[in-house]
Parts: sequence; structure tokens; C-alpha cells
Amino acid sequence: MTTAHHLRLIDGMRTRDFPPERTPSVSGVSGPGYHTAFLRADHQPWGDDEPVGPEHRAQCLAEHDALLTLLAARWGEPQVMSLWSAQERMTAGEVMADPWADPVAGCEFLPLWRVEERWIAVGLVLEEDGPGCELTVLVTVVDPP
Repeated sequence: MTTAHHLRLIDGMRTRDFPPERTPSVSGVSGPGYHTAFLRADHQPWGDDEPVGPEHRAQCLAEHDALLTLLAARWGEPQVMSLWSAQERMTAGEVMADPWADPVAGCEFLPLWRVEERWIAVGLVLEEDGPGCELTVLVTVVDPP
């Protein structure tokens, strides 16, 4: 997927109505008040020309950085939210409501933009000791934890 494709997907998520129940979509999951999309993940087939191993991680990081740069050009610099305290609360047993449970569980921080009454967050999950990388986007009306 290209950065241009990511931007089109985010624009569509920003304007699409939210479903009344959690529902899988072509690119991710949607539910009451949110849409998520998986832009790049290890388990997705990307074709023979896609990098594997450390090259895969480098490509994912480059896509993440490029996407953040383009979104910042559109909406200004993001708020960067550390998820440390929310992760501590989850570890202590607090149940994090959708759509924030997955980003809190997997990301160290989230760049956030507030655009037309919706939050846009770009998540990056890096495998600790390997090349694994996952890039996601969340569009929601639900305030961050």
C-alpha cells in the first residue's frame, strides 16, 4: 500500500458513518463511534517484492514517518499521547473500552489530531526482538483514555 492509498483510506474513514455494532471491514474493524484500519501488519501478504526481515521493519517505519509528515502538513503537529499510564491501569485490571484497548495494549505513544469532532490516531507496534511491525489508524469520536 502506498502513502497516497493510506491518505484516501483515512479520508474515507473520517466521513463514513459509524455502525451500531462492532463489524469487520475490508481494512480493519468499525464499531459504535470508531473505525480502525490496518495499514501494514506482519501477517498480511504483501507480495513477492515486499521486504521481509529487518527490511520489512525499516519499510514500515518509513511508511509511518511519511504518513505522520503528510498528516502534520494537513492538520498541524499532532498531540503526542503517552500510553504508559493507560497501560499501567490495564495491567492493574482496568478494562479499556473500544476503540482504545488495542492501541493502549500495543503502542508506547500515539500521535493524535482532532479534526472536525473526530480523533485521528496513528499507531505503530514494533516487535521487541524482531523485524515485526504493525501500522494502524484509528478515527473516532470517543475521547482518548
